[in-house]
Parts: sequence; C-alpha cells; structure tokens
Amino acid sequence: MALPKIEEVRQLSDEELAEEIIATKRKLFDLRFQQATRQLESTHEFKHTRHRMAQLLTIERERQLNINQSSSTSAEEA
Repeated sequence: MALPKIEEVRQLSDEELAEEIIATKRKLFDLRFQQATRQLESTHEFKHTRHRMAQLLTIERERQLNINQSSSTSAEEA
C-alpha cells in the first residue's frame, strides 16, 4: 500500500479537512487500542496513518498562515 499523496489533501475544503483530521485521530486511537490488546495485524498502518495526519496538519497550518498573511497585508495597506 502506497503512502497517501498530499495533492489529495490540498483538494479538500476546510470543512472536509477538519473532518479528515478528526477521523485520522480516531483511527490512530483505534490502532493504538488494537496494538495494546494484541489484535493489530498490520503494523504498517501506523506509519501510513501518522503520515496522513502530518499531511493534514501541514495543509491546515499552511491555510492558517495564508489567511494571516493576507489579513496583515491588507491591514498594512489601510
């Protein structure tokens, strides 16, 4: 299974991005729970899920910085 591509994340809307972050956090919790109870068979899912979470949080932060930069630029012009 290949790692998810960041271009897929960039195409999400802000609401979809927030929902995806929540779903990924839940999946990580479930994976940790399965690992603790020794029910986890595919340990590579940790890597993929953590990678996906990093992508989601990176895009969320990029969007926050873009909003802040555009608002500070317009405030300086006024």
